[in-house]
Amino acid sequence: MKAHRSSRPVLRLAIGIALAATPLAGQDSVPARAEYGATAAMLTRIIDHEMADKDLPALSIVLVDGADIVWARGFGYAQPRDSVPATARTVYRVGSVSKLFTDIAIMRLADRGTLDLDAPITRWLPDFRPANRFGGAITLRQLMTHHSGLVREPPVGSYFDSTAPPLASIAASLNRTALVFRPGSRHKYSNAALQVVGHVLERAAGELFPRYLRDSVLLPLGMTRSAFFEPAPGTAPELAAAVMWAPDGRRFAAPTFRRNAPSGALYTTVEDLGRFLAALFADSNPTLSRATLERMWVPQFADSGATRGNGLGFFVWRLDGHRAVGHDGAIYGFATTLTALPDEKLGVVVVTTLDAANIVTDRVAEAALRAMLARRAGAPPPEPPVTHPLPPGAARSAAGHYARGVRTVDLMARSGELLVAHDGSAAPSRVRALGDSLLFDDALRFGGSVHLLPGAVVVDGDTFARAAEPRPPAPPVRWTGLLGEYGWGYETLFVYERAGRLHALIEWTEDDALTQVSDTVFAFPATSMYRGEHLTFRGTRSAGRRASAVIAGAVTFPRRTIGPQGGGQLKVTPLHPVAELLAAARTAPPPAESGSFRAPELVDLATLDATIHFDIRYATTNNFLGSVFYSTAHAFLQRPAAEALLRAARTLRARGYGLLIHDGYRPWFVTKTFWDATPPALRWLVADPARGSRHNRGCAVDLTLYDLGTGRPIDMGGTYDETTERSYPDYPVTTDLERWHRDVLRQAMEDGGFTRVPNEWWHFDYRDWRSYPILNLAFEDL
Repeated sequence: MKAHRSSRPVLRLAIGIALAATPLAGQDSVPARAEYGATAAMLTRIIDHEMADKDLPALSIVLVDGADIVWARGFGYAQPRDSVPATARTVYRVGSVSKLFTDIAIMRLADRGTLDLDAPITRWLPDFRPANRFGGAITLRQLMTHHSGLVREPPVGSYFDSTAPPLASIAASLNRTALVFRPGSRHKYSNAALQVVGHVLERAAGELFPRYLRDSVLLPLGMTRSAFFEPAPGTAPELAAAVMWAPDGRRFAAPTFRRNAPSGALYTTVEDLGRFLAALFADSNPTLSRATLERMWVPQFADSGATRGNGLGFFVWRLDGHRAVGHDGAIYGFATTLTALPDEKLGVVVVTTLDAANIVTDRVAEAALRAMLARRAGAPPPEPPVTHPLPPGAARSAAGHYARGVRTVDLMARSGELLVAHDGSAAPSRVRALGDSLLFDDALRFGGSVHLLPGAVVVDGDTFARAAEPRPPAPPVRWTGLLGEYGWGYETLFVYERAGRLHALIEWTEDDALTQVSDTVFAFPATSMYRGEHLTFRGTRSAGRRASAVIAGAVTFPRRTIGPQGGGQLKVTPLHPVAELLAAARTAPPPAESGSFRAPELVDLATLDATIHFDIRYATTNNFLGSVFYSTAHAFLQRPAAEALLRAARTLRARGYGLLIHDGYRPWFVTKTFWDATPPALRWLVADPARGSRHNRGCAVDLTLYDLGTGRPIDMGGTYDETTERSYPDYPVTTDLERWHRDVLRQAMEDGGFTRVPNEWWHFDYRDWRSYPILNLAFEDL
C-alpha cells in the first residue's frame, strides 16, 4: 500500500549480499514462446544477478503479448525455510496494485449509471464529513486520482493497522481528520481515499467489497487464484513468505495479518495478473469497454494533452516514447510492478518478496518491455546495465566526512561496500561500479553519479570536500523526551536527531527531516509521503518525562521501550541454571580444527597503557546472564591484536578519550555456556560454539570509550551486551553526538586493523583471527 513510483522517495539503504538464487527445475509455469527465447534468456541473467546482489528471496515474472502469456516463471524460493520454489502460480500480496481493481469496479458501476464520478460522495455517504477549511466537495474522481486532499492514512484501518475493521468504520474515522489540501487542487497519494472508494462501492452495490470484487471483476477476468482480504480458497499454502528489513541491517519475517483494504489487500499470482493484462488489450473486455479503459488512461487534473500523471486508478507515463500505464505496489515484504503498453499490447508484471524493493521490480519490468519492443523491431534484446563491486580497498580509502557549505555527505565502508549518506541520513545508498563510472545501486535506488577525487567527492554533480567532522553538540533538551521508537515490531517509526534536526524514519524506508511548528508538533517536508501532515507528540514530558506516543498524520504510534532504562545492564533469563551449564561446558571438547595455526601468545591488556581501563563484567554478576564466568577481572589478546589495540588507544588519547575494555580472550567453555543459556530468539548476540568465536582465538575485543578528563564512560546510545536492536552499529535512533562517538571508536579501531561486527557496536575482530586456534584455557591457567 505504499506509494507508486511517482510518490515514492528516492531511497537509500544498501541491502546485504547473500547467495545467488539458483535456477530451479520446474519454475517455468509457462515456457517462453519460441520468439521470446532470447528475451527470457536475457531477463533470466538479469534477475539472477539482481536476486544475488540484492538478496531477494523470491521473484516471479509474467510477459504478455496481446491475448497471450508468452513467458511466466518464478525464481528463488517462495518459502525459503522449506525450500519451496517460487513459480508463476505462487501467491503474493501486491499492495497498491489492488487499487486498479477497486477503480475498475467503480467504473463498471459508473458505466451503468449507478455512480457519478463527479458527484459529491456525500450522495452515498451522507455522514462523511472530514473537517474542510477550504470548501468544495470531495468526488469519486478526486479520490481515485489522489486529488481529494485527504490524509495519507485513516485513523482506523491504516497501513499500520493489524486488524480488519469494516470499511464503514474506516470511513467514519476520517471524520476525526482535516483535509490537507483543497479537493481537486493538488496531488497527494492517499490510501485513505481508496478505502472510502471501497465503502462507496459497498453502498452502491449493496454487497461487501471482497465478494463484489470476486464475482464482478476477478472471476470474469479468469483470475481464479486471486482474492481480496485473504488468499483465494485452496491457495493459502502457496502464499510466499516475505522479508522486512531495518536500516541498521536487520532482516525479519513480514507480518501476515489480513486486512480488508480496497487500497492494498489483493492476493494474486503473476499468472492471474497476466490474464488481467491480456484483458486490457482485448477488443472486448468482460468487465469494461475499450472506451472506458481509454478514459481511465487519461491523466486527470492535468493540462489537455498531458502524457503523464494520474489516470483513473492507473498511473500514466511514457516509456521510450510509448504510452505506458500501470501501478506499483509495496506491502509488508512484497514489492510489485505492473506495466502495460496499451498501444503495443505488451505487458509485464514482476513481484518480489523483499519489502519496498520496487526499484528492482521496476528495472526488470522496463528491461522486459524494451526487449519485447526490440523483438517486434527484429532487433536483439538490449542488455540493461549491470554494476559490479568497487576495487578492493576503494571503499576504505574513500570513507570519510565531506562538506559543501552546510550540506554534508558521509562515505562509509561496510564489508567492502561503499555507502553514501546525505546530510546524516540514517538510510545510506550503496555505490557500485559501471565500467569506469560509479553510481548508486541497491534495492531502493539506481542511477545518479559518484566521482571519487583526491580529497573530494562529487555526488550527482555537487562537489563535497573532505573535512573533519566536528564534535556535534548534545541535542536540545526539549527534544530528549521525543527521541526513540514508536509503533510496533512489524512497523516502527523512529524519531532521532541528524545534522541538528529532528528526523522521522517511517514505513522503514522514508527518512524525513522535520520542521518544528511547536514544542510537540513537527511538519513533514514537502517531499514526504506525508506532506502537508504533522508529527504530533503526546504524553507528559515535563521533568525529563518522555512522550508516550506520536501521531503521524492521523495514526497514533505508541512509544516502544527499547533497552534497559537508565543505561543499566539488560538481563536475560537463562534457559537453565548457569552453574550447571558452566560445569557441563568445562568437560565438553571444543570443535576439532585442521590446518596450521600460529602459536598463541596472549597478552594481559593491563600491561599496555595506564589509560586503558577495565570493566570486566563476566568476572562479576553485572552481565546479561547475571553470573560469574571469569575467575579474575582480566582481558587478554594475542600479541599482534594487543599491539594494534595500543595504537588505537594512543590515537584516541590525542582526542581526549580512553578505552574501557569489557572483554577480550574468552575460553571456549564460556562461549558454550552463553549459547546453552540464551533463548534461541536472542542467540544472534552470542557465538555458536560449534564454530568457535573470535573471542576464543584471542582476536576479539569488546570495548567502549570513556572521557579522559572525567573518567566517565561515554553514552554510545546503547549498553554493552544489550540484546536489542540498539546494539546494531547503524541503529538509527541515536543523537548526532552518540553516532559521532560510535564513529570515533570505529575509525580508531579500523585504522588499527580491527573490523566492527554488524550487530554489536562494541565488538571488534582483529584481521588475523583466522591464524589462531580455538583456545579453552581458563583464566586461572593463564
